[in-house]
Amino acid sequence: MSISVRTVAHGELQSSDLARIGELFDAQYQQEFGTWTPDSPYGYSPADFHTLVFRRRALVAHVGFQIRTITVGDEAVTIAGTGGVLTDKAVRGAGYGRAAMESAQLAMRTEREVEFGYLGCREGVVPFYESVGWHRIHAIERCISWLDQATNIVTENAPLLICAAQRAIEEWPRGDIDLHGTPW
Repeated sequence: MSISVRTVAHGELQSSDLARIGELFDAQYQQEFGTWTPDSPYGYSPADFHTLVFRRRALVAHVGFQIRTITVGDEAVTIAGTGGVLTDKAVRGAGYGRAAMESAQLAMRTEREVEFGYLGCREGVVPFYESVGWHRIHAIERCISWLDQATNIVTENAPLLICAAQRAIEEWPRGDIDLHGTPW
């Protein structure tokens, strides 16, 4: 597997990188959700950082994360809200998604203010995230809807996962979670 992996701050992406990210997402989601945009990707929160995996010159995997302070119980926690996790359908199962996620987690750990990585997902992909070091937590989550950016959403029992960054998994506080914005 000959690949190159890099994590880039959003503001440092080249126009060619943005075009490749858009092509990767549009190939998967355009028919259902329309054209991908970097500032409001399908209504979700935009990424501050992008981990990009290239096979030769083709972008084959992406992970984005945004640094944000959320509330867990009564505690403010700074997280890397993770989303935009996608591997090109043609190469799924070849390890590119794993390479992207592991590199994104390493980047999260180098950001001094990031205490934990954080993501929500569908049940079917929980085993993948657990295989690359994410840990499932159970909490009620509050956020603003990605569909209209106005409606408050309260979710129970949805898959929520964290990974260690500056703090160990065992230090995750107990309590309901308020994302203070849209999810990733």
